[in-house]
Amino acid sequence: MASYIMLNQMTRQGVNEIQDSPKRAEAAVALGKKMGVKLTDIFWTLGGYDTVCIAEAPDDETMAAFAVSLCRQGYIKTQTLRAFRANEVRKILRRLG
Repeated sequence: MASYIMLNQMTRQGVNEIQDSPKRAEAAVALGKKMGVKLTDIFWTLGGYDTVCIAEAPDDETMAAFAVSLCRQGYIKTQTLRAFRANEVRKILRRLG
C-alpha cells in the first residue's frame, strides 16, 4: 500500500460546524474503509492546516477519489502528498543512472 499525507483546511462551512469535526473524522474513516483507504492517524493542528491525515491506499487513483469525495462534502479543502518510506526511496534511487 502506498502512503499519503493529507493536509486539510476547513472551509467556512467546516468552521461554522466545528463541533461536529470529530464525528466527521469518524465518518471519513468509515468512507475510507469502503473505498479501500486506511486512515492511520488524524491530527487536529495549529498553523496553516486544520487537520492532517496519514493514510494508506492501494494506488494514487484510489486516494484521489477518496480526497475528492471528502471535499465534495463541503467541510474541507485538501492537499494530498504521496509519501515515501526509506525503503521506497532506496528503490527509486537505484534507478538513477
